[in-house]
Amino acid sequence: MSLDPVVPETCVLAIASHVVYGYVGNTMAALVMQTLGCDVAALNTVQYSNHTGYRQWKGTKASSKEMQDLYTGLKQSYLTNFDVLLTGYAPSAETVDAVGSIARDLKLKSSMKAGSFFWILDPVMGDQGKLYVSEDVVPVYRNLLRDADLILPNQFEAELLSETKITSLSSLKEAITQLHKTHRIPHIIVTSINLPDKPSTMSIIGSTARSDFSPRIFKIDVPAIDCFFSGTGDMFAALTVVRLREAVTHADLNNTKSWVSPNDVKAEDLPLAKAAEKVLGSMHTVLSKTKEARDKELEGMAGPLGVMEKEKDSEKRTWLRKTKAAEVKVVRCLGDLREPRLDWKAEAFDENEGGGAIEHVGGPKVERADGANGAGEREGLGMQHLAGTGKRLENGHGKKDSVDSTLPHRRA
Repeated sequence: MSLDPVVPETCVLAIASHVVYGYVGNTMAALVMQTLGCDVAALNTVQYSNHTGYRQWKGTKASSKEMQDLYTGLKQSYLTNFDVLLTGYAPSAETVDAVGSIARDLKLKSSMKAGSFFWILDPVMGDQGKLYVSEDVVPVYRNLLRDADLILPNQFEAELLSETKITSLSSLKEAITQLHKTHRIPHIIVTSINLPDKPSTMSIIGSTARSDFSPRIFKIDVPAIDCFFSGTGDMFAALTVVRLREAVTHADLNNTKSWVSPNDVKAEDLPLAKAAEKVLGSMHTVLSKTKEARDKELEGMAGPLGVMEKEKDSEKRTWLRKTKAAEVKVVRCLGDLREPRLDWKAEAFDENEGGGAIEHVGGPKVERADGANGAGEREGLGMQHLAGTGKRLENGHGKKDSVDSTLPHRRA
């Protein structure tokens, strides 16, 4: 395995959550990007003991002032020469607005040199038709869209941002077109689509706009994995940073505004499509190996002499063991990040494919301890998508800066 950097020298500012244990948020993103040769500065929006799939956690949330103060500290020491900004979960509308201010400042700083700065925005708001941030976050994200170069919404978030209900491939195309034309977004990837005629397959749908902001839409189908993982959205976003930078360099677009290809480039040949092929190739391998390790660990805990059998009266402890067993084994699969499988290719999008309604995908919701609806994770969720499950990381969106949360435990 070669240890040479995958991309030209690239400095990334990553703004997202952080957990002490496990690989989600900036913990995941920084590891992935550094493994592939990027310099990464991490600005954390929350600091939690563990991801919320465990249904209990402790920690703190950064205020908008703290975010701005940290960025000011970077500026005063001339440490803001970033090539890429990757932004993920922010716990409040005020924090999202602070992230937008940072992004706009970086964009203004690089405005004299086309292609020298690129913002990837993961608008973490909800899933499966339910918000897990407060409602005032949605319009703040909409106000940021015009400044982003690439957005990574799941299906529900694409609906919120485009104000278009996605029920079919034609309405999905309408939503993507709306985002391109109304908000002038150059690149879009919708990270989770469940086509009705392919129940064992998950699809990502991407598009790079032409000069008139009409879409060039591609689709990649990948076999779904029968397991739930936390942190995969963060892995997808981090891999996208590297692989898109690599593809853009190969296409000689580094000095082009927003890294947009000429109008005559076909959808399936776009740098965004080529990048997504490698992203999904790495992710499928890493998650398949994670599931194999998880199943082996759980098998050892089961049976008449196993820990889980002895603790069968402790539903909470069983849940915690299963969640820990499903932690993504990314640090054991660094070679798969660097050398992805290329088994799944981008195809031109056909809005007449499928012939049925698109379903919302994702895990079932659970009730939060404060009575609000949150996104939950439990065993036996069926076929889960590869790109967006990590969006369910942060569902504790209360106003308090200090977090001490326990979610109720339900039977799988």
